[in-house]
Amino acid sequence: MVGFSMQPYGTQSMLKEGHRHFSGLEEAVLKNVDACNQLSTITRTSLGPNGMNKMVINHLDKLFVTNDAATIMNELEVQHPAAKILVLAAKAQQEEIGDGANLTASFAGELLHNAEELIRMGLHPSEIITGYTKAINKTIEILEALVHKGSETMDVRDKDQVISRMRSSVASKQFGQEDMLCSLIAEACIQVCPKNPANFNVDNVRVSKLLGGGLHDSKVIRGMVLKMDALGTIKRVEKAKVAVFSAGVDTTATETKGTVLIHNAEQLENYAKSEESKVEELIKAVADSGAKVVISGAAVGEMALHFCERYKLMVLKVSSKFELRRICRTTGAVAMLKLGQPDAGDLGYVDSVSVEEIGGSRVTVVKNEQGGNTMSTIVLRGSTDSILDDLERAVDDGVNTYKAMCRDSRIVAGAAATEIEIAKRLKEFSFKETGLDQYAIAKFAESFEMVPKTLAENAGLNAIEIIASLYAEHASGNTTVGIDLEEGVCKDVSAMNIWDLYVTKFFALKFAADAACTVLRVDQIIMAKPAGGPKRDPPAGMDDDQ
Repeated sequence: MVGFSMQPYGTQSMLKEGHRHFSGLEEAVLKNVDACNQLSTITRTSLGPNGMNKMVINHLDKLFVTNDAATIMNELEVQHPAAKILVLAAKAQQEEIGDGANLTASFAGELLHNAEELIRMGLHPSEIITGYTKAINKTIEILEALVHKGSETMDVRDKDQVISRMRSSVASKQFGQEDMLCSLIAEACIQVCPKNPANFNVDNVRVSKLLGGGLHDSKVIRGMVLKMDALGTIKRVEKAKVAVFSAGVDTTATETKGTVLIHNAEQLENYAKSEESKVEELIKAVADSGAKVVISGAAVGEMALHFCERYKLMVLKVSSKFELRRICRTTGAVAMLKLGQPDAGDLGYVDSVSVEEIGGSRVTVVKNEQGGNTMSTIVLRGSTDSILDDLERAVDDGVNTYKAMCRDSRIVAGAAATEIEIAKRLKEFSFKETGLDQYAIAKFAESFEMVPKTLAENAGLNAIEIIASLYAEHASGNTTVGIDLEEGVCKDVSAMNIWDLYVTKFFALKFAADAACTVLRVDQIIMAKPAGGPKRDPPAGMDDDQ
């Protein structure tokens, strides 16, 4: 009997076998919404000062213990295409502002969760999208109206003004230590702030993490901290000129091959001597130019080091070319390619270069206190690597916030005060709308309750009570009342000095609404058969024979 085979029809006949195809509300839209919900549930519990830490082990077996949403999402390797859109929105926020990635992901997840309820009620996704678009435009109008009066202008070199704007972003990573950290970050940022603050470069504030001690041992150094020892015996030089050689301090082998015929021992001796005298000549030329410190970008030869010692030159070897570039920025030196006499214009200047021992590790501190200082380093101390990594993330957020406030210093009330006020005004706006959009706008307004609800839940408070009392306060016209997490009551945040940057909120809400609308616009998912390539290696420590 001949085998009877059915002919494929519909989409199956069009695509290669092995593909997957989902369409319709149940299969595509709601599945996408569910995946995004799962992701935002992970990030949501890390929102705010009392946010919980996540323990993430990535594909290289590296452990991360953090509540920084950007790091969590980077390391999770999200596979689902819809959830990836949320990750991309959070990444865009991280690159634009450097803070508020968690708000973006959690808020987008909440919008989609509410959209699911509307879909089940019978609304079409396109009606929801129209409503959401109207709502986000109205939200931005309301947000502008809520900006604190007089915050448009600020002195970016005034430490107190900087700290008041930076506190909430650092506190969300390191609650309880924000005052100490903010003072360090503000000091470091103000030191390197250029004449035109809009040109502030985040890369000019470095972080050096040294194990041991505690946060109170951390300090700011004007200049750089290199995690290595000086090569020779000279460990400290003050007020010195610096020569930087990017290709290393050593005798250079010639490109051409040559043969030398040596007839007797005397010639051999002279040949060795000529090499020696050549190296000495080069090092002497460097010493004569007035340089006291030689920084090499590659290996330093034995013989060259010997002559550097003889001419009292301090030698540092910096193998990273990025570090070398930063050293040139700190000292004002020009990196030279070949070892030889440097021009006076190529030399840099440092106030002091010294090798210090901090917590058992030897570090070289390059200080440049006088004018023209473009680098500052925050030396962080802590008891474990994961604590140091988390402190570094808090510093990163602080520095990025400083950059954002250099561009736009407007602030809005923090501690969920702004969110509740937006929710209240959006609800009023939705009643004026006719048509089915009003349901979507009302749900958009409801989504803002996610912020106070999450802040309260993470702090172990009764969320329903707190949201009710927040609404009551805001209804009576107190627009700056938020949650005091320590006492678990609603207070005026302007008295507690908790402010968020307007730009952070603006972009976070905009990106979240865009991401939610993008996910809702999808009505079919068509996945081709995965390419059958070589499988990826299993992670280290997972051998078959173990």
